[in-house]
Amino acid sequence: MTGPTIMLVDDEVPFVEAMTKRLAKRGFTVLTAFSGPDALDKLGKEDGARVEVVILDVKMPGMDGQEALAHIKAKFPLVEVIMLTGHGTIEAAIDGMKRGAYDFLTKPAEMELLTAKVNDAAAKKAAHEARIQEARAWAIVNRRGD
Repeated sequence: MTGPTIMLVDDEVPFVEAMTKRLAKRGFTVLTAFSGPDALDKLGKEDGARVEVVILDVKMPGMDGQEALAHIKAKFPLVEVIMLTGHGTIEAAIDGMKRGAYDFLTKPAEMELLTAKVNDAAAKKAAHEARIQEARAWAIVNRRGD
């Protein structure tokens, strides 16, 4: 069984490479991005349309995680975002949750906890999509021939 498709966004290339391998071993399809703009560009493309969960670093040069989160939620509102933070930026991660992030974890995240959060976030996205489909179907069935 294949796990959710996720996007890992962090400016630290060795971290992204190591986490990608670890997550892929656990059955996830992993797309990578090394900045907020890179993530937004990839999410807007065909492969990015499959992304269910974004794992997003809070501290990045240029567009930081907060700004990237705002853009992701504006353009791809059903995509769930898990914020990753170092010890000094926990307040920023909490602020991110107020702005629509699913959850946050501190670096280095325990792999079992991270995979559980990703699976939970993907299930939430799937439930939202199912409710939207049900609402659309209801609207079609209950249209009047006016």
